[in-house]
Amino acid sequence: MSTVNFEEIKTKFINADLDEKIRIYTTTEGLTVEQFRELLRYYPIQHLSKLEKALG
Repeated sequence: MSTVNFEEIKTKFINADLDEKIRIYTTTEGLTVEQFRELLRYYPIQHLSKLEKALG
């Protein structure tokens, strides 16, 4: 991915199932801290431990 299209990534993230959200969050490169925080706003908080585990 030569240029990061954050709006496209965000749309995919919002529409993704839980496993896909985790995959997108853990494999997408080139986002700013603020962009990662924005994605977290669309992540189901009750499953935060699954994301933490995936992040290592």
